[in-house]
Amino acid sequence: MVGLQIRKRQRQVDAKYVQAFADIPVANISDVMTRMTAGGSRLRPYHKGARLGGPALTVKARPGDNLMIHKALDMAVPGDVIVVDAGGDLTNSLFGEIMVSYAISRKLAGVVLNGAVRDVDFIGEGDFPIYAAGVTHRGPYKDGPGEINVPIAIDGMVIHPGDLILGDADGLLCVPFDDVEQVLAAAREKVAQEKVTLANIAAGKHDTSWIDARLKAIGCDPTAI
Repeated sequence: MVGLQIRKRQRQVDAKYVQAFADIPVANISDVMTRMTAGGSRLRPYHKGARLGGPALTVKARPGDNLMIHKALDMAVPGDVIVVDAGGDLTNSLFGEIMVSYAISRKLAGVVLNGAVRDVDFIGEGDFPIYAAGVTHRGPYKDGPGEINVPIAIDGMVIHPGDLILGDADGLLCVPFDDVEQVLAAAREKVAQEKVTLANIAAGKHDTSWIDARLKAIGCDPTAI
């Protein structure tokens, strides 16, 4: 039934790609994806700072209800990232200390909630990656409906089960399963280019001629001053 179903995930990115992306800033990956994909500025890390990376196990939850999230915790395998679209509603929290502790015991890679968390002191003292849209002390309901392992979207970022989810202090990004190789190669090249730029800045050789060239191209005289 649409709106009330649990599916089996058919595929997920290999752990070698999770590791390969581990040292690449999310901002660099975003750049090579033409800056068109993001999980929204409201989704912020609430943990102490550990990097997030792993295949998505998706959940579509009714706002304020975490029944399907509990089921997803039982279904997830080590290394998974549970990604929840709960409509961005912040009225009721969906995840707190008990669920974080259980997720850690299950060796999950992290949790993303387009919704609210609570017990933020506990979450903030730990390294287990938790991204959420906000905080409230009011607890959740456990009545459903909801769906597991269906396509979801958060602020226009479409996530399919098994896609690669990445997060750091700048925010979250989903790399589609079929694009992982291409994005990885481009992101590595971007990192190499930025290293050259930073070296040139340190050596006093940074070329900024592109600025005036761009101004001329849009009809602004860069010599007016």
